[in-house]
Amino acid sequence: MSRRTTQVVSSIVTVVLLVGVWWLQARGGDDAGPSRASQSPSVASTPSATTSARPSATPTRSASRDEDGVAYVDLADLPPEAAETVALIDAGGPFPYPGKDGSTFGNFEGVLPDRPRGYYAEYTVDTPGLSHRGARRIIAGDGGELYWTEDHYESFERIRR
Repeated sequence: MSRRTTQVVSSIVTVVLLVGVWWLQARGGDDAGPSRASQSPSVASTPSATTSARPSATPTRSASRDEDGVAYVDLADLPPEAAETVALIDAGGPFPYPGKDGSTFGNFEGVLPDRPRGYYAEYTVDTPGLSHRGARRIIAGDGGELYWTEDHYESFERIRR
């Protein structure tokens, strides 16, 4: 290949790799996104236009729903590990999975109400008997709202304390 062709190919590969890294970080799932552990989830932020959230796919424990149509669940009705995670969120940490807990949750599934990027942070809820993070998470919104998922973002319920 000519020198010019090599430079063009090298530039394209670099751009593709950068986009790939950005995409992985933006997912906010099991990758190490920017930590928000030092930020309080109760810091208010002005949300953008809201779209209706899809209702929880799992049977709801409560018939009431929030203003976005997300079913409520009482914190007392969740596994004890969820209450432990909520207490850590309230205290600002320390979290068992640094770099993952407190990272941006992108809401790419579109199940939660539409908010600007960076509005939601995710936190791991341990599952007894597993040697990995498992599927259970609590998502904290900048407005102080908390959401529970036990099926890794397929469905959510809003936590009522």
